[in-house]
Amino acid sequence: MNRSFGIRKSQIGVALLVIVFLVFGMLRGAIAQFAPTDIPKHYTELEFPPVPDIQLPDYTRFQLDNGMVVYLMQDRELPLVSGTALIRTGSRWEPGNQVGLASLTGDVMRSGGTRSHTADQLNQMLEQRAAYVETSIGTASGSASFSALSEDLEEVFGLFAEVLREPIFAADKLEVAKTQMAGGIARRNDDPNDIALREFKKLIYGETSPYARVVEYADLNNIDRQDLANFHKRYFHPNNVILGIVGDFEPAQMRTLIKRELGDWQNNPKLLPLNLPPVSQQHQGGIFAIDQPQLTQSSVLIGHLGGQRNSEDYPALGVMNGVLNGFGGRLFNEVRSRQGLAYSVYAAWSARYDYPGIFIAGGQTRSDATVPFIQAIKGEIERIRNEPITPEELQYAQESEINSFVFNFADPAQTLSRLLTYDYYAYPEDFIFEYQRGVESTTIADVQRVAQQYLKPENLVTLVVGNTGAIQPPLATLNPRIPVTSIDVTIPTSPNS
Repeated sequence: MNRSFGIRKSQIGVALLVIVFLVFGMLRGAIAQFAPTDIPKHYTELEFPPVPDIQLPDYTRFQLDNGMVVYLMQDRELPLVSGTALIRTGSRWEPGNQVGLASLTGDVMRSGGTRSHTADQLNQMLEQRAAYVETSIGTASGSASFSALSEDLEEVFGLFAEVLREPIFAADKLEVAKTQMAGGIARRNDDPNDIALREFKKLIYGETSPYARVVEYADLNNIDRQDLANFHKRYFHPNNVILGIVGDFEPAQMRTLIKRELGDWQNNPKLLPLNLPPVSQQHQGGIFAIDQPQLTQSSVLIGHLGGQRNSEDYPALGVMNGVLNGFGGRLFNEVRSRQGLAYSVYAAWSARYDYPGIFIAGGQTRSDATVPFIQAIKGEIERIRNEPITPEELQYAQESEINSFVFNFADPAQTLSRLLTYDYYAYPEDFIFEYQRGVESTTIADVQRVAQQYLKPENLVTLVVGNTGAIQPPLATLNPRIPVTSIDVTIPTSPNS
């Protein structure tokens, strides 16, 4: 009995083994039949089609009788419609003792309800339609946006128009927004990178500049509901708005809807162009440190005042930036890969539309590598000024810049956003193509010329956030003739604490 049972077990085992081999052979044959035979052996063998040229979708631009500029762009891919209104306002025009006023106005416009609907009613109506209406105000502009299914367009656009025209700035919602902002003040020193960027802007623009100042508890105490209403009343007029709508709609019906909801909005005939705050570099060079003894690494920023996008040299500066920056750039290859001095390293000629931006370079490194890291970055800045780049570097930077720029126009909504922005800042209609042509025509000589003209080693401000006691050699060895200035980032005490 036992012997015959053992034979049966072995027979079963052999049969199972045969079945496994047969199945494996069939699977291998199937895999081989359908598997591609031309898999590249290395990433360098991959071939990609050229990036397509930028093609602007058809759009219509017109102006209402009250002065509002409107863009319409159809996109039938999905049954959705979205829109954005840009308002000529911004925190750079808020009073110096009420920093945060613009941001609070932008938040509570939506969260505080309208004359016709409370905040809860707005939320419920939008949630039921899987739609949204949002508002915000940043440094240089305000915005109000919406998104809805095509079938819900009329209802949602009506709510959007209410929020834009008739916010009531409910006092309880303002207190909620102020509490949230106060929480942000209390946590603003939690991240060393946030500290570095915030304080670096102060060193470049000046701590009282609207491009660098930060909200404090005292500012919040100076802001009440009426201040928000007054801020809205000053800037929110149809002749101060550019509206763009994209999606699945009939143009004639969309025009009718816009005129019905916004056409009777009274303009402000006394509206004057806004004067831009003056900009100059606060510190012409210098070494600054923020001691954070708990840190084991340093966050480093190096830079000076930059320029604007409408500069004729902006395309060449973009190519210069591409040579320095990115995974194939000099900083990554030299400072991170060859010298091993950085966890991350970067550079950016971050121009702005209507005021000077900042040229900024930096990254994160070990405490004991901080000084060599700074020296290595400055060395690369000097090298690109003094030595012509190679043809390979030029080609790589041009292709990288053009390829990344093209993806800003990947869909109609992105394209419309760009058109609104260019209109808002009075850029030429063909700025898209001007920039692309400028990058393509940049030469090696152009890169060296703009590097020599715009990169100013003598004006570079250096800021380090880290454990200054662990930084060896010390920061003072960077330039014995320049003292290291300590920055205090202690948060002023809350009046309610």
